[in-house]
Amino acid sequence: MTDPDTPPRRKSPRHARRVAREPRRPTPAGPAPDRAALRAAALAHVARFATTIAGMERMLGRVLQRWGRRAEAEGMEPSLVTQHIAAAAPDIAAVIADMQALGAVDDARFSESRARSLTRAGRSRRAVGAHLQARGVAASVVAQAMEETLGTRGEGAHETELAAALVFVRKRRAGPFISPDCTDDEATMRDRRAMEAMARSGFSRDIACRALGMDAQEAEERIWRMKSA
Repeated sequence: MTDPDTPPRRKSPRHARRVAREPRRPTPAGPAPDRAALRAAALAHVARFATTIAGMERMLGRVLQRWGRRAEAEGMEPSLVTQHIAAAAPDIAAVIADMQALGAVDDARFSESRARSLTRAGRSRRAVGAHLQARGVAASVVAQAMEETLGTRGEGAHETELAAALVFVRKRRAGPFISPDCTDDEATMRDRRAMEAMARSGFSRDIACRALGMDAQEAEERIWRMKSA
């Protein structure tokens, strides 16, 4: 039996919010995105992310595909949706050209910046090239960017690759960066695993052996010089 002098229990704010929350209504499709809408989407994207021509094309394509799904859900014929999306192709090309003219999309600059950051993070030259080509950058642009930032395939490029390998090894606490508390067996196992991982990541055996066998002080100095360049 309830005591008349006892105030009723108040529902928690969390419960009240859960009861009051209404189902989220889907965003209306509206008209098909025109050039102005696609340009606005492109500007919003480059304000947050560095991208390539291919990346921008994919992003704008997704904008159209999302509109198409909403339009079909509202009853538009799929064939008509397809026509609208196909008709937007010239607008996508024009928006991308506009972004290039503004300097907001530049495959060469993107490739040079990404090549530096990936190398400093311990990625091999081969892995950097694969990453850039996967982002849709032309092979000729990738090659030029890598020569500009990582050097040609001479002594300079070799030293940069070695420094990247040392970063890779340091992350795995192997070679010159192994803990002094490790036993000989543990050190051997770490080095073997690091060697296998470096091979999978695109480093040559020569580079891997040099990195794993280097003195700790020299290794740190090489990493510092690479990251300070």
